[in-house]
Amino acid sequence: MIDTKKIEQMARQVHDALPKGVREFGDDVEKKIRQTLQAQMTRMDLVNREEFDVQTQVLLRTREKLAALEQRLAQLESKSSASAAPAATSTPGPAPAILPAAHPADKPAK
Repeated sequence: MIDTKKIEQMARQVHDALPKGVREFGDDVEKKIRQTLQAQMTRMDLVNREEFDVQTQVLLRTREKLAALEQRLAQLESKSSASAAPAATSTPGPAPAILPAAHPADKPAK
């Protein structure tokens, strides 16, 4: 979740920056600062280093899969266009005859 070492380091820096009289409260002040920092950081939507590294690896694998799929798609498209090209370049035969539909008035009367 949240790296407690970083919080402890920040709490120590704040503690060390305090005036000497206040610094004498020592552990109690440091503990309260650490608690306050932890509470504030949990309100922020932060990820720890481990979660970040995991998501980085997931993203890298996803990019690799995407590149492989794009390459495969390009191969399939080139095969498809190559097989469709000879059929498109052949000369068409004569057009079929289209006969007009018979009109009811053209029928002989009985």
